[in-house]
Amino acid sequence: MASIETKSMDSPDETRTPDKTAVNVVHLGDASVARLTVQPGWRWSECIKPLVGTESCQATHLGYVVSGRMHIAAADGTEADLGPGDTYYIAPGHDAWVLGDEPAVALEFESKTAATFAKA
Repeated sequence: MASIETKSMDSPDETRTPDKTAVNVVHLGDASVARLTVQPGWRWSECIKPLVGTESCQATHLGYVVSGRMHIAAADGTEADLGPGDTYYIAPGHDAWVLGDEPAVALEFESKTAATFAKA
C-alpha cells in the first residue's frame, strides 16, 4: 500500500441512493469513509428501515456534520440535535431525522458503518 492515498468524495468508489438518501463511500487502505446526504423529510425509520428490516438503526456512527441539522432519538431515551461543526458518536439502537428544509450532510468515519449503511 502507498504511504499516502487520497480520493475525492466527488468520485466515490460506491454510491447508495435509498429514498431521500445519498451515501458516497471511498475506501482508503483498510478504512472506509462515507459522505451521507439526507434530504428534508428524511427519517431513518421511513427511508432506511424498509431496506434493512430492523426496528431501529443498528449501526454505530462516528462522524462530523458538514451542513444541515438532524435529530437523533436513541432507544434509551437520549436525544440530541446535531448541526454544522458537531462531531458525534451514536450507539446502535436509534432513529434519526432531518430538521428543517435544508439537506443534512455528514461525514462518517466508522469504517464498518461507512461500508454498509443503507445497503440491503
